[in-house]
Amino acid sequence: MSDTARRPGPLLLGVRHHGPGSARAVRAALAAARPKAVLIEGPPEADALIPLAADPRMRPPVALLAHAVDEPGRSAFWPFADFSPEWVAVRWALEHEVPARFIDLPATHTLALRKAAEEAAAFPGAESEEPAGDEPGPGERGAGPRVRVDPLGALAEAAGHDDPERWWEDVVEHRGRAGERDVFAPFAAVEEAMTALRERYGDEGRDRDPVREAHMRIRLRAAQREFGDEVAVVCGAWHVPALRARSSVAADRELLRGLPRLRTDMTWVPWTNRRLARASGYGAGIDSPGWYGHLFRAPDRPVERWLTTVAGLLREEDRIVSTAHVIEAVRLAETLAVMRGRPLPGLGETTDAVRAVLCEGSDVPLALVHDRLVVGDALGEVPEAAPAVPLQRDLAREQRRLRLKPEALEREVDLDLRKETDAGRSRLLHRLRLLGVGWGEQVRSRGSRGTFRETWRLCWEPELSVRVAEAGVWGTTVHGAATARAEADAVGATALAEVTALAEHCLLAGLPEALPVVMRTLADRAALDTDVGRLAQALPALVRSLRYGDVRGTDVGALAEVAEGLAERVFVGLPPACAALDADAAEEMRGHVDAVHTAVGLLGETGLGAGAGAGMGKGKGTATGAPAATAAGADSGPRGLRRRWRAVLRTLCGRDSVPGVLRGRAVRLLLDEGELGPAEAARLMGLVLSPGTPPSDAAAWIEGFVGGGGGGGMLLVHDERLLGLVDAWLTGVPAEAFTDVLPLLRRTFSVYEPGVRRTIGELVRRGPGDRLRGPGRTGGTPGFGADTDAGRADAVLPVLRLLLGLDDTTSDDDLVGAGR
Repeated sequence: MSDTARRPGPLLLGVRHHGPGSARAVRAALAAARPKAVLIEGPPEADALIPLAADPRMRPPVALLAHAVDEPGRSAFWPFADFSPEWVAVRWALEHEVPARFIDLPATHTLALRKAAEEAAAFPGAESEEPAGDEPGPGERGAGPRVRVDPLGALAEAAGHDDPERWWEDVVEHRGRAGERDVFAPFAAVEEAMTALRERYGDEGRDRDPVREAHMRIRLRAAQREFGDEVAVVCGAWHVPALRARSSVAADRELLRGLPRLRTDMTWVPWTNRRLARASGYGAGIDSPGWYGHLFRAPDRPVERWLTTVAGLLREEDRIVSTAHVIEAVRLAETLAVMRGRPLPGLGETTDAVRAVLCEGSDVPLALVHDRLVVGDALGEVPEAAPAVPLQRDLAREQRRLRLKPEALEREVDLDLRKETDAGRSRLLHRLRLLGVGWGEQVRSRGSRGTFRETWRLCWEPELSVRVAEAGVWGTTVHGAATARAEADAVGATALAEVTALAEHCLLAGLPEALPVVMRTLADRAALDTDVGRLAQALPALVRSLRYGDVRGTDVGALAEVAEGLAERVFVGLPPACAALDADAAEEMRGHVDAVHTAVGLLGETGLGAGAGAGMGKGKGTATGAPAATAAGADSGPRGLRRRWRAVLRTLCGRDSVPGVLRGRAVRLLLDEGELGPAEAARLMGLVLSPGTPPSDAAAWIEGFVGGGGGGGMLLVHDERLLGLVDAWLTGVPAEAFTDVLPLLRRTFSVYEPGVRRTIGELVRRGPGDRLRGPGRTGGTPGFGADTDAGRADAVLPVLRLLLGLDDTTSDDDLVGAGR
């Protein structure tokens, strides 16, 4: 041992978890004392994993993950950053070939105690990211049945400071850079302070501490028998007085007697700076892991190096930051530190300097600095030699094969499904979603909206490792596990829409082996379900599956037959289901009608429909190029489906028992399809808006016809007769009924774009006569000629050829047909 003065007995180094000052002090104390063994706060089951910390591919932040073998979702983490004192102790022991051991309560007891506490409703939540036993070190806040004493807060208050973080930074994190004569002095001071706090507060709010500390003492005695007093212990400073206190072996063993157990597995997993941050909910978190990491790694001049890094980040974001800016920011930070009586500029001073000088007083770029640097987006790495469930290993292989690296920083990835690599990435992400591993979230593409493109927002979070472990019960590969999970979900589904959505997911994830089970379940549920609303809700997912399957080249013939049968049942059951509905039910049914209308249109575009058969599963025809219906089946095929759907809409718009919102919607859909001419639509609107119709029914009809944000505003702008009918009806509504219809009309017109509302207002302001006659005109819509300008229309054709990839030999008629 070193000649430096310290207390007799084992070397007890009380630290703050994830404290860079504590980490530097531990490194200096170990170098001075050179113990024969290093004992560290942590689960003893991880002793076999300690050698992996020497692997060059192990890059903090990382965490020890313990999970119950029979309940993988029941887990606990022990995170380590490169500036964590425990990690520094592990690395020192490995570098000097000194035995390193963990001495905290075993994870088998920790998880079992949490389960028991959860069942007793004392500690809600099956998972935790706090250290085992919910133990916080100085300045750490955990969760327990009672409010815990915050050692750091208590010490800061005793020293006259109102900010515990700043006080700790001043007295610990900023000291030792110039070198201290007594490297053990900081630990002696912290131990004295913790002893006083424990005498004052006892174990308040820390019910498990006596059990944990009893196990630590037993492990410490075993190490002393093997190595004598030349043993160093690195643990939370709160525990040092308990380890120093005299206690009998019998008393400690009695505390540990009868503890529950759970069979557990343990491994290393990657961690992130964001999960080290207290804002993430981590009980032993810190406010600024990126800043603390910088303090630990900077060899000298930490403020200058930090502000230079900040300047580099801002320059990458195209902000003008010069060398002079950095110099001025350093001077300002140092001046603020002097004025505030601090030994060195801390995070508060550097942040104020960055805001004032580098960000020119703006908090917008400052937020970027906080997110990228103060907190940081670092994601650790774990070597392949670390224990892992087979599913995790297969996932890692797939990630490498598809060049889809997990990252802590959220990013968007555009996938072109016509490319094999991108299609593989899409399948992997969809399979993981089926397994409950939410690595990616599919978002709306900002570019093309075609079915050949997908956009994903990716962000790897540490708890996804737990989700992968949970999903391991379904199989050893991502493909096999997703297939098994899809089959099980199909059998256990309670709603028809769930099964159709599952069929869609199977196609997206490329799971043809699961489709037979899903399709059998779908056919059985569809045959037994008589609720038209549920049938209508299930149809769109099936039709989307046809399109997605077509893009991915999968056989979807069976899906086409089920979709057609489902559509037929909707056609038969929809008219009676729409009768005698109240306002809320009618509004819900309108959504179903819109969904079915869209689905029937898409079903026609796929080139699949009645009589298509499985052999057409890979067809890429459209409605214009689909096979013509045979004489034996004049109503078969996609055209037959659309024809029958239009007949259903005609039935809806002509029945008085159908609510006005549905009748108006049916008329609007027929008008958009070209089945009703403008004159006929105007006639039907005129009938509904006649004085004999109750104002509330007329308003509901208008809501169905021009509401919903489906282009109804532009319809009124360009069809003066319809606008005139609405205007004349509205001005004739009796005063006593106007207040009843106003909310519905306001909702109808509020969804229009501001420009559309403004144009409608201008047309109404001009009055009925001027709406149909502009200056020098005898009729027609303002801004539009009486006939089509053929010359201007022909000018569009070269552009259409370019967009559609057609050559100049294509005839104009064929070009128009292709455009459709």
